[in-house]
Amino acid sequence: MKRFFNSILIIFSMYSHSGWSQEANLVTEDFKPSSVNQPEKQFPQVNSQGRVRASILAPNANKVQLDIGGVKYDMRKDANGIWTGESNPQDEGFHYYQLNIDGASVPDPGSLYFYGAGRWGSGIEIPAKDQEFYDLKNVSHGLVSENIYFSKLTNSFRRCFIYTPPGYNENPKTRYPVLYLQHGSFEDETGWSSQGKANLILDNLIASKEATPMIIVMDNGYAYKPQSKDSKEKKERPESVFEEVLITEVIPMIDTKFRTIANRENRAIAGLSMGANQTMRIMMNQLDTFSYYGGFSGTANYPSTEPIDTSSFLDGKYKEGAALNKKIKLFWLGLGTKEPVPFPKSVGAFKTMLDQQGIKYKYYESPETAHEWLTWRRCLYQFASQLFK
Repeated sequence: MKRFFNSILIIFSMYSHSGWSQEANLVTEDFKPSSVNQPEKQFPQVNSQGRVRASILAPNANKVQLDIGGVKYDMRKDANGIWTGESNPQDEGFHYYQLNIDGASVPDPGSLYFYGAGRWGSGIEIPAKDQEFYDLKNVSHGLVSENIYFSKLTNSFRRCFIYTPPGYNENPKTRYPVLYLQHGSFEDETGWSSQGKANLILDNLIASKEATPMIIVMDNGYAYKPQSKDSKEKKERPESVFEEVLITEVIPMIDTKFRTIANRENRAIAGLSMGANQTMRIMMNQLDTFSYYGGFSGTANYPSTEPIDTSSFLDGKYKEGAALNKKIKLFWLGLGTKEPVPFPKSVGAFKTMLDQQGIKYKYYESPETAHEWLTWRRCLYQFASQLFK
């Protein structure tokens, strides 16, 4: 009898597991055009499961795939030469993707294009449950403007994008604190206002009186010293001069062209991933320039998972944590709970060092997000609400 019941339980378990698997693979047909589609384009689409459906006319193609998150999904061709296919459910938030047509990876002509992963390509928004904080709302809006300048240090024209808060043009006597906000690797100065929705996040925070009105400067973190002909021929790696560009060229320019409160007490710096690494090193070298710091998915020791050498982080009169606490008004770190292994380990090692040195900091975890823009949008939302108070 016992063997009989065990057999029944095994069969029931197999049937239940099979049923669950089939149910998990069912595609819910409630797809809607993505919020970042090109005007009037019906594809790509997203459904309530977070699946992405792409479609493209390619009658002469032999194989077409949807490539999202590095995973490729085969698409199907109909009698009219239109290929259609769906992905598995994706995490909430913004994702880069592309189409692969007979081995060639190309942007989807239906989506808007974003600079990320080292290229201009397609992007998709999977609606997030908490997206209200970066939604486009009927509130007063600031302005994002393009600022082109010539850098003597790089011997090239560069640009940064400037967010000025609501009321900036209407109140010509008012001056504002400034946040210098940096992008991550293989991205550029367009990222924070495009994928990151930094302007909408600040508009909403300011409208609800949860943030101090501020200017945000978003520059390109790739800045190199001009190479000699010999260095180019030897294919030597160019020397980064981003810190010097920011400190000696960008900040003086911003303080001249915009109505800033030009002192360290009203100046903050933050960045994501590569930008977190850059801005933390700049902060520690320029404690007379900045008084607020935000590191999103990155620290000074990334990609190392070992504790940071305190002698390289704490220097001179600020080598003791207590002295640093008096200088920095806010030391803020943020991370997604689903970030790939190197990031939690490197941030964890960095936090250990801060604890050992008695350095005060605030730490935030974005629930159920990885190394992606929803993590960084949430980080900016949390961080900006605590600035200049």
